[in-house]
Amino acid sequence: MSDNTIPLAGVIGDPIGHSLSPRLHGHWLRTNGIIGHYIPMQVTNENLEHVIRTLPMAGFVGVNVTIPHKETVLNLADTVTDRAALIGAANTLIFRPDGKIYADNTDGYGFIENLRQGASDWVPDAGPAAVFGAGGAARAVLASLIDVGVPEIRLANRTRARADALRAEFGNRIKVCDWLQAGNMLDEATTVVNTTSLGMVGKTEFRAPLDGFKPGAVVTDLVYTPLRTHFLEEAEKAGCVTVDGLGMLLHQAVPGFERWFGMRPVVDDALRSAVLGI
Repeated sequence: MSDNTIPLAGVIGDPIGHSLSPRLHGHWLRTNGIIGHYIPMQVTNENLEHVIRTLPMAGFVGVNVTIPHKETVLNLADTVTDRAALIGAANTLIFRPDGKIYADNTDGYGFIENLRQGASDWVPDAGPAAVFGAGGAARAVLASLIDVGVPEIRLANRTRARADALRAEFGNRIKVCDWLQAGNMLDEATTVVNTTSLGMVGKTEFRAPLDGFKPGAVVTDLVYTPLRTHFLEEAEKAGCVTVDGLGMLLHQAVPGFERWFGMRPVVDDALRSAVLGI
């Protein structure tokens, strides 16, 4: 890229109006004095390949990818990282100068960094983890928990077959529990994660029994609308260390921004306030 070229990046999804990524990356661009732009783009499945292959010619250095395109873009990439292949989805594309498309998944990275920042005393291998949900977000969470050495991961999903499929894929460290007995997973669990949309604004409330939280456990909810979900409130009442889901969104953006714009940004209170619009 020549010195006179203004780097462009953005986020692709359908719909895309709800995305907080433009606000997030825009804050980093402004506060670091970087001449560049980050643009939201609503792209349908039918146009996805054409748009992605055209963007580098328009000066784009990469894009984030969100629902429903995270799985599809793997087939468009020339290089796929091991973690993106394992998770089966990519959320970050880098357009290389040689024209190749590099696909990565930074969701697991964002998840772990959020826990480390929000619960500085967290010890991943201190005990078992309990994970609710078996969707795309759960795949990233499971892969990252295994990677940092969590000895046992108890997994429950409303449709058990999906949880069984993840156990078959991720290995014997995963122990599947029936959803009706999901509350039992909390017994002595030192890390607890809700990866479902239960408790999100406009969604059904989280109704699995939550009276078994271990005091001192680190509990996080990937839902960040609202920031303080019923799940986190119950954990807080039980004496747990709670970490909201917004930080995962913020931290997952760091690797892409660094690759696109050439500097590593900081996740701090000023960024949180900018993204929340406060």
